[in-house]
Amino acid sequence: MNEVEQALRRQVEALLATGACFLLGLLSGTVILWGDSRPFTGPSSVILIVALVTGVIAAAAFSVSAIRHRSGEARPMPHWQVFVSTVSTAAVAFTLGGVSGLGVLLFGEVLEIGLQGLEVGAVGGGIFVGIAAAVAGRFAFQTGVSVSTRNLTSLLFAFLIIGTLFAMTTATDPTWWQRNFSQLGTGESAFAFNGTLMIAGALVSTIGSYIGRDLHRLLGDGQLRRIGATVLLWAFAGLALAAVGMLPIYLLPLPHAIVAFLTLGLLIASAILTATTLPDPPLALRIVTAVSVVIAVGAFVVTFVVPLISVTVLESLVVGVMLLWLTTLTRVLCILVPNVSRPSRRHQLIAARP
Repeated sequence: MNEVEQALRRQVEALLATGACFLLGLLSGTVILWGDSRPFTGPSSVILIVALVTGVIAAAAFSVSAIRHRSGEARPMPHWQVFVSTVSTAAVAFTLGGVSGLGVLLFGEVLEIGLQGLEVGAVGGGIFVGIAAAVAGRFAFQTGVSVSTRNLTSLLFAFLIIGTLFAMTTATDPTWWQRNFSQLGTGESAFAFNGTLMIAGALVSTIGSYIGRDLHRLLGDGQLRRIGATVLLWAFAGLALAAVGMLPIYLLPLPHAIVAFLTLGLLIASAILTATTLPDPPLALRIVTAVSVVIAVGAFVVTFVVPLISVTVLESLVVGVMLLWLTTLTRVLCILVPNVSRPSRRHQLIAARP
């Protein structure tokens, strides 16, 4: 089968997956919402059911696609590499479910402006679920065909925007921006921002795993120890980011602040270690790495040493330059790394020697 026939076949599969997700969402939404009409938004509303079911279906669509299209990659791999690959795939499925659910909730907040007082019955709610599940399911199914570090970085970028915007639209304190982003994690809508951080943390750790995969495809088993250190540092950065959401500022202000600044430091350290692991990194990546470190360090200085900007601006700058650096890194990896699986010849990861 040539590339054109294969691409056309995948389009048919994606169309069938879209239809299956719509029907599954329609049926499950109708069954769950059966009974009296419910408000479209608010507590016990239709939009909450739509978000939950859509997230589950999106995660399932990705999993089915990954098993169908990429299960053969793991057969020649040693057990430790299969384990890493499986955990990474599960993390992507979990994140896609979170992105889809939060996207539905944000869309519901926008619709609420023009649909105030709307109540939806079981069939109408089922149709809403079906449409949302079809859109999210198609995207998730296509993502499962070939997961790349570049796609995951784009997903992280989109997720942070969606989650932050949703947290802003539901924030109970309109002056949160005068202090820091953590203020979005307080009040009745605290789950929006804190949940975003927890899922984003899982995604950051997953991106680190896929960065390790790309580095291994490029460098081979000879650099496994350094690649493993890179993956672990990204994993710690993701765990720290998730901990920021699990330690809300209104309950544990000091631990929250410590973990938040630890996250920023770990992200910077991860960037430096990744850039230096690449043999002869391209000029573009070296420039972006240097500029990102200078901006991040300078932002800390003008926030705490010579207080010229607020913590909110500091957080925005550091996250912004990290996303810029990640985008550059993933584009470089996309150019340098061969798009083929590379099973390791090391049967035991711990016993690996450079």
